[in-house]
Amino acid sequence: MAILSLNNISFFSQNTNIINEVNLSIPEGVTTAFIGPSGSGKSTLLKLCAGLIIPTEGEVSYKGMNIQAMNRSENLDFRRESAFVFQDSALWANQSLQQCLELPLKIHFPEMTAKDRQKRIKEVIDTVGYKRTLDIRPASLSMGEQKLIAFGRALLCKPSLLFLDEWIESLDDNAANRLVALVRQHRKQNNTVVFVSHNQGVIQSLADNVIVLVGGHVNMQMTHEQIDSDQEYSDLLEKIIT
Repeated sequence: MAILSLNNISFFSQNTNIINEVNLSIPEGVTTAFIGPSGSGKSTLLKLCAGLIIPTEGEVSYKGMNIQAMNRSENLDFRRESAFVFQDSALWANQSLQQCLELPLKIHFPEMTAKDRQKRIKEVIDTVGYKRTLDIRPASLSMGEQKLIAFGRALLCKPSLLFLDEWIESLDDNAANRLVALVRQHRKQNNTVVFVSHNQGVIQSLADNVIVLVGGHVNMQMTHEQIDSDQEYSDLLEKIIT
């Protein structure tokens, strides 16, 4: 069953066609990777899937519902059930880390007590391996630390659909391996993951399906089995992402 359906999606920005007539079904409970050369539209397509930007043409559906046509209640449900980790982390610069992490819980679980919010925040911060205080602003962090906080924020509401845009860039090997392991654990719970990465090892170890974008078009699709068992597909994957 498809959790996300993209029907004839196109996206234009400043008279440039970034995504062109894409049709895709993202199956529920599997992990899908978007790959392609720089400028091929991978991050844009990921944001379209997440409803963060509106397609110029076409329709994106979540569980059969057009994201653009959702009412407030339906949209809140979608936002609670999904989460996005941005390439640049996208933490609120004028808020402390504590405030950045509390906000999703306040929005989606207004009945939650301050004590329970703090407990949940500590759980995810410990899980991602962040060690410093939360009473500072994002500008005080390294880019790697910001990635840890952003990933932790995405886990707060226990989403069943996770979008990841180059989420392990700027991390040392230990931190990157930890977050990859968390994604692997997340997918084992029958959750859906859609991600963008240039890391061949991560793609080969995590992705059930690989969507290749070239010039805003879906150029081809590969399965994990094809990449794992056929050297031609593995070599093609390496050529595409380098």
